[in-house]
Amino acid sequence: MNLRQIEYAIAVAEEASFTRAARRCHTVQSALSHQVAKLEEELGASLFERTSRSVRLTPAGEAFLAAARRAVAATGRIAAEVAAAQGRVQGVLSVGTISTLTSVDLVDVLARFHALHPQVDIRLNVGMSETLIANIRERRADVGFVGLWPEAPLPALPHRLLADEKLVALLPPDHACARRRSLSLAELARFPLVDFHAGSGARRQTDDAFGAARIERHVHFEVDHIDLLRRIVGKGLAVGLVPSSLAAMADGLRAVAITDAPRRRVYAVWSATPSPAAAAFLALLEQFLPNHSRTDHARTR
Repeated sequence: MNLRQIEYAIAVAEEASFTRAARRCHTVQSALSHQVAKLEEELGASLFERTSRSVRLTPAGEAFLAAARRAVAATGRIAAEVAAAQGRVQGVLSVGTISTLTSVDLVDVLARFHALHPQVDIRLNVGMSETLIANIRERRADVGFVGLWPEAPLPALPHRLLADEKLVALLPPDHACARRRSLSLAELARFPLVDFHAGSGARRQTDDAFGAARIERHVHFEVDHIDLLRRIVGKGLAVGLVPSSLAAMADGLRAVAITDAPRRRVYAVWSATPSPAAAAFLALLEQFLPNHSRTDHARTR
């Protein structure tokens, strides 16, 4: 097998389509399909279940994909490691972040990093915490900024605590409770709510808080980005629960304390074997963090 065949197979797996994979790899579909077939023949296993409507990984394909991503990542680091030995930082830096990050100005950090290391190709992705952590585990990202509720198990990866804060109620300025000093979860449950998608780490913080209090609530709007949450609140469609630091930046909206508020912890998480670009980014990040944050290296199992 060769690197091109592996990259073609990864593209098929991630795109769930030979057509889209060929487009992504800038080749014709027949050539890509031929190379994937040769790879399967050499491995002695079918990597994909093909139907007229979809392409899915077989169990052998799942095993292949995890190993293939590690192999491609390792190959891509060869030039970067050689450059690092000569005092140069180059390669790719892939960073993922939640949309509610306020404990560090990530754009400022990336801008400074680019000024110091212009040869590094920087990539940024905004997503949900569980996806960002999975991307680091699978070597699709170098560093992630994630939010977890206090009871959530920490990922078995090096990590740094950046913030630990309560959630507050976010209301439109003309809401009946906008002038209150505090609200309870039971009082909030009387109103339509906007929250992140069910099953996400961000949503679990509020689900667990209401569940522990045995309070039934109704989430009318499910979003995947904080800007959309703020707009929905601003139009008076619903009430939101957001970290206190983020509420302070929501111009025109009212933040009200919650007496039995859930909490959210924000971490920086990275690979146990960071690339030279990732190591340089983490070193720079230290200069932008408050003194009270700390580094915790997760135990490997």
